[in-house]
Amino acid sequence: MAEITPVPLAALTTLGTGGTPARMIDANTTDELITALREEWSYGGRCLVLGGGSNLFVGDGPLDLTVIRVLTHGIERLPDPQSGVARVRVAAGHGWDDLVAYTVGEGLAGIEALSGIPGTVGAAPVQNIGAYGQEIVQTLVSVQLIDESTMEVLEVPAAELKLGFRTSVLKAHDGGVPIREAVILTVTLDLAIVGDAGIAIGGAQLRNALGLADGDTAALADIRTRILQVRAGKGMVLDPADPDTNSAGSFFQNAVVSETVARTLPEDCPRWPVAPDSGTATVIPLTAFDGSVPSLDAQVPDVKVSAAWLIEHAGFAKGFHLPGSRASLSTKHTLALTNRGGARAEEIAELARFVRTRVLQEYGLMLRPEPVLVSVEI
Repeated sequence: MAEITPVPLAALTTLGTGGTPARMIDANTTDELITALREEWSYGGRCLVLGGGSNLFVGDGPLDLTVIRVLTHGIERLPDPQSGVARVRVAAGHGWDDLVAYTVGEGLAGIEALSGIPGTVGAAPVQNIGAYGQEIVQTLVSVQLIDESTMEVLEVPAAELKLGFRTSVLKAHDGGVPIREAVILTVTLDLAIVGDAGIAIGGAQLRNALGLADGDTAALADIRTRILQVRAGKGMVLDPADPDTNSAGSFFQNAVVSETVARTLPEDCPRWPVAPDSGTATVIPLTAFDGSVPSLDAQVPDVKVSAAWLIEHAGFAKGFHLPGSRASLSTKHTLALTNRGGARAEEIAELARFVRTRVLQEYGLMLRPEPVLVSVEI
């Protein structure tokens, strides 16, 4: 663990904004990370844990806080929990796409469609990252974390994180605080052992991205290659030569609404059903069973609607920017807000507010920001 001279977070975040913190600490091992967190929490000061900086929107003023950079690294192959399944434990600071590349190279399936997503492994469960029909919740077994309230290191099963659509109990929404204040130290995943064989592509989103028909198969390496090409075409793979990648990825989440609300939107607005929670089972004691089964209320799934479509049809074209602003929508798709070079946080926030207000006026839906907001409001 080493305290270093603080640098502006604009240099450490993909959106390119952020002032200079009061202190900055580098944690290169899990033990160093635990020590740094316990010390900072004991002092009671504000602390920001920084991974890849790809899902942060930080204000430009001086930051009265300590930044702890998670620089841990490493993948450990654990004993297989069952035939055909590999279990891996990964350090929180390990690059997410580096992990995907490793799993594809080892013939392990389950996160190949998440290729090219920036950031670190420890951040992945916090917002349940997902793309093309895959989400980390599908493979996540548990996380090792340190709880801020008790400072204990715990192994927590995935179910306790309550992973939902781009959320978990660990995520701070809209500048607020998370339900559970803790920091992930390691992540454990179960992945299917498939080797070089082609696998069936079950989800329509992934089949469409790969240009495959129902029933077609593809090798993991081919899936990864194609997904990286698709994401690069949308400016979603970090590239210093492409200003569209100076973003926090998708700035707004796709809206999840009731079926009733979805019916008020134009028919051509893309939408996908969100499976309802199955709920708890109804248990009838044998002594009380009279032969009849109570009726169960049919659950109507919520609907996920395309935020990009809402933005475009509210009148925003790719590359839109306010007069004189250095912030703009991506020239490749309207869901990313980009820093075209030297944009201040307030320029990006102003554009975000303008877009969100117009969508609200046109469709009655308030888009929710996906990045974590630090010392900035929209």
